[in-house]
Amino acid sequence: MSKKQKKYSSEFKIRVIMDMRENRLGYRETARKYNLARQSEASAATMLHRWERIYLEEGAEGLMKERRGKACSASGTRKGRPPKFDKKVEEDLIAENQRLRMEIEYLKKLDALVQKRLQEEKKKQ
Repeated sequence: MSKKQKKYSSEFKIRVIMDMRENRLGYRETARKYNLARQSEASAATMLHRWERIYLEEGAEGLMKERRGKACSASGTRKGRPPKFDKKVEEDLIAENQRLRMEIEYLKKLDALVQKRLQEEKKKQ
């Protein structure tokens, strides 16, 4: 038995949140008023809390965005594989990475030589 989730329009979400805030209703009261508690009042209250948080953080435009699916950690885009870099960009990044690793190794060796020289000078004094 699959659960079919109802998709609410952004206008409906905004109207519900505005009404809840203007009339100072709780999440469960609002869920009852708009008949959102089809599975349970707790899940409807959680949904309303999420809508309100999005509204407060991003405004009404935030409720208009599609939010289903996992966000890609690499690029922040939703669903699917992260976009591939161009071959040239990828090669440049690899070359820069290698250059930076070599620079770190060089600086470590230089620091070790300076420390060794300082220790030798202390011994002579």
